This record gives sequence, structure tokens and C-alpha cells, in this order.
Amino acid sequence: MRRAVLLAVLFLLSLVITPVRAESFDGSELRVSGGVFRDEHGREVVLRGFNVSGTAKLAEYRGLPFASVADARKSASAMKQLTGANAVRFLLTWAWIEPQRGQIDRAYLDGVTQQLRAFTDQGLRVYLDFHQDLYSRYLFNKDSWYTGDGAPAWAASGYPKESCGLCFHWGQNMKNNNAVTAATYDFWHNRNGVQDSFVNAAGEALKHVKQALPANEFKLVVGVDPLNEPYAGKYDDGQTSQQWERDLLMPFYQRFRAEMDEAGWAAKPAFVEPLVFWNQNVDFFAEPGGLALVPTLGERFVFNAHFYDGKAQSGLLMPGKAGDGQYTQAFRTIRDRATALGTTSIVSEFGHPVSGNTSDKLSSVLKGIYQGLDSTAPGARWWSSPRGSVISGSQWHWDINYGRHRELMNDNPNKVMTDGDAMNDEHFSAVKLDASGNPVLTVERALVDRVYPQAVAGTTLAFAYEDRAYQTWQQIPLANVRSLVGSAPFAVIVWDSNGGSAPTELHLPGSLRSPLVISSASSSVQGDKLLLRGGSGRQFALVTAASGGNTAAAEAELRQWYQGW
Repeated sequence: MRRAVLLAVLFLLSLVITPVRAESFDGSELRVSGGVFRDEHGREVVLRGFNVSGTAKLAEYRGLPFASVADARKSASAMKQLTGANAVRFLLTWAWIEPQRGQIDRAYLDGVTQQLRAFTDQGLRVYLDFHQDLYSRYLFNKDSWYTGDGAPAWAASGYPKESCGLCFHWGQNMKNNNAVTAATYDFWHNRNGVQDSFVNAAGEALKHVKQALPANEFKLVVGVDPLNEPYAGKYDDGQTSQQWERDLLMPFYQRFRAEMDEAGWAAKPAFVEPLVFWNQNVDFFAEPGGLALVPTLGERFVFNAHFYDGKAQSGLLMPGKAGDGQYTQAFRTIRDRATALGTTSIVSEFGHPVSGNTSDKLSSVLKGIYQGLDSTAPGARWWSSPRGSVISGSQWHWDINYGRHRELMNDNPNKVMTDGDAMNDEHFSAVKLDASGNPVLTVERALVDRVYPQAVAGTTLAFAYEDRAYQTWQQIPLANVRSLVGSAPFAVIVWDSNGGSAPTELHLPGSLRSPLVISSASSSVQGDKLLLRGGSGRQFALVTAASGGNTAAAEAELRQWYQGW
């Protein structure tokens, strides 16, 4: 009797002290399989979030994204709350890993790991990025208009005096600055063993991170980007850009892949980038690429592209705003290249300035980019040809220090950078701190807090989200569905369900936390997630705001529509 009473008391206590929450399937390790990311439950996973952070390019916090772990935690929490992100691209830099040749700075790597854990503690997945821009800050003189990041001083010595001439954007240094082009060329040709040193240092960093993370948090680390935005510097005589990718870039990736395996990262893919110029929409900057001469990558690699609308940023080449379907072809090309290479794709950088003379295009450009990530069709044609996978992506970028920096540009005490990103006059951060020190968005929340399929129990056949943030591009041809939705934001997903126990999960933005759901699968809401559970076979769901429309008539139209494909 006494034992029975004790058991009853323990049971009641468990009800009091155990949080009441729905079953969670987060935390499983990802693999590339069948052209998509999949978790341990066989679900197709989409990664969405931000780059953390542009501050890592600066010397202000010694190459770390944040001034402290507390700031990193504040940032991670705000990112989840304000945007529903489930992943971040986390920057680290060779210059701070190996400041002296052959000497690894373990204190820096401790700082990287501690700040990285601020995101895994929040359940956010992470992929590392060994970042560089213009090879190294140490190529630039103290009075230069520009700066770089990446290589340490010892790997950037002995080059000609840097000068970009009449450059209107810092990216022109990649082709016009003799110091940058010479140092970059030498890296790819391993002059004085400089590439050997980088690969070895990266391997030490990967070992350090793996050993410092608990096993359950290392599962949340998806993979690693070997090198940000690669380019040749200059080509050998007769060499084409595509031959350079095949003969110099891809062998580097194979070396890096072997180093990952040696460091204990064999189960995680390398997020490899093609030539940075391959998908430029400014013709005089573009060059063929996309790893077109590489026969295959396979599932131990991810095809990792960037996308920026250079015309829109120029202020001259695109006078108006972005329109419906403007970027769908560019993102279709990214999908196609990944398929041809036998893997999945991710767009690890995209964005547009939040301040400055082209920031009036921000809403239209971001809407267009997210449309391209979500679907292969413009909104005006989506209902008649909706098929297409959803691409993972990380917006550039998330920096709570935006507008509050104090960076000595090129270590010059007379050039203290405080404005924007404090890096080459850029203004991209989607977040900043308000006067009270609280993180607030610099963009309209509806643009970045979006419905997206975080995990799909099976295979996504079609997805679209109309955010209503800038115009209305999704034109619904089904009369009852159109009447039901009205002017509210809405999402539609169709998938082939595997009938497994883990649900399909959609992120719900702040505007749709009490949604109207019409679905062939059973639905429930858990916080900011919509959980959909259905048997094997084709399933659909419409997610919108509650309304007084005819739900039964709308459901009948939707069933007829998706069954008629």
C-alpha cells in the first residue's frame, strides 16, 4: 500500500514538473539522399535562416560573430522568435585560426565553439563557412577605400601595392586589384605551400569543433563550406573559367573532403561553391561556371550557390522593382546544376541592402528571391505548373551589431567604421538593436518570417507562399479557394507522403499562429509549427487565416485540382 501511494505521488509530481509539449522530432542528423536533405526519420528537410555574422569579417571582435556568448544567445533567440529560422551559416576565418604559420589559436576556436553552441542550444542547425573576401585584409594599405578578410598576414606578404583604380563596388577588386589577383592565383597554385597550410588549419578547426561539442549538438552541425566565393584571381594561358573549376577548384574540394573525413566529419557533406561569377546577372562580370565540367559530385557534397541581383544593387542597370517570376529561371538553373551533379542545392548567401540608394527595391527583391527558393514557377502560372523542389537558403545576414560597430578599417585608427556592416560600405543586416538594446528587424517581418516546409514526410511535389508583403503575385484560379483566402497570406503544399510516424512540419509566421488549415492530412499546431500527419500517397494542405468562406467548397476544389495533375 505504501509503495502504491509513493508511485501515485511520483506520477503526480511528474505531471507538475514535466513540460507539456507535443512529440518532437528535431535533433536528428541530416544526410543528402535522393537530391534532398533527409533526417533520420526519412523526412525531406529544408534549411532556412541567416549568415552569422558579417562581424566575423572584422577585427573588432577578433574574427568572432559576436562580442560575447551572451550576445550570441540573444541573437539566436531573436532569430528564432522573429523569423522562425531553423539553420545558420556560421562564419570563421583562417587569419584567426592560424595567425602564425603552423600555430593554431585554440582560444579563438574555443570562442567559435562557444558562440556556435548558442545556436545549437536553441535547436538551430549550423553549417560552418571558412570565409574570405578579396583574399585577405592584410593585402590592403591603411588608407585604402576597401578591405578584405580571410588569409593571415603571413600568407599575404610580398604582393604588389594594392589598387582597384576606379572601382564602384568592392567586388571589382576580384578582377582589377593586382595584389588580390596575384595572391588568389598563388593560393590555387599552392605557392610556398599556402593551400597546404589552409587545408591543415581547417582540419584542426574541424577537429576542435567536433571534440568540443556534445554528440547531440554535433548532430545539429550539417556540414561545412570549404571556402567562400572562390575565383581564380587570374587564369593560366588558354585556361577557361570552367576548366579552372575542373582542374584547380575541384581538386581543392577533394583535398578538403579528405581532411573532413580525417577530422571526424565523414558523415557530413561539404557545401562546395562554384566560381562566384557563374550566375551573375551583370553581363560584364559574369563568367561560365557552375561546375559544368565536373562529371558528378555525389551525396557527400552539396551544390552551394550564392545569388545577388547585381543589376538591382547597381542603381543604374535595373531602374524599377523586381517582379513576379523575375528570379525563377536563375533558381531553376541552380536546381538543375545540383541534379546534374547528383546532389542537392543550397543558396548560402542572398539578400539586398536594407539602407542606401537602392534599398527601395528591398521588398520586391527579397520577395522574388524567396519565391525562387520556394518554386520553379511565377505566381501567375504556379497553379497550372506548380511542380518543383524547395531550396534551402541562408540570407545575408544577421548582425545585431549593425550600425554600432567600431572597426579600425585595415587597422587604421583614423578610419573608424561605425556605419552599417562596417565592411566596404555594406548595409545588409536584417536585424539591429533598438535604443533599449533589444533585437529588432530592419526589414518588414512578413518578408523573412515565412511559411516554409521545415520537414516533409516524403517528397515535396509543390510549394508556394504568398506573403502579401509586396504586391500579390499568387493568382488563385479556384474561385472558392480565392474567396476563402481573401486578402490573407496563404501557403499551399503538395507532397507524396511516406506514411511514417514523423509528421510533415511547416513553420507558421507570427501572422498565422492560429491558422485555417484545409488538408487531406490531419493537422495540429504546436507553437510555431503546423504538424500534418497522413497515410502513404499524395497529400495536400492549404494554410491561411481563419475566414467566413465556404471551407467545404474550397476543399472540394483543392482535391480536384491536385488529383488532376
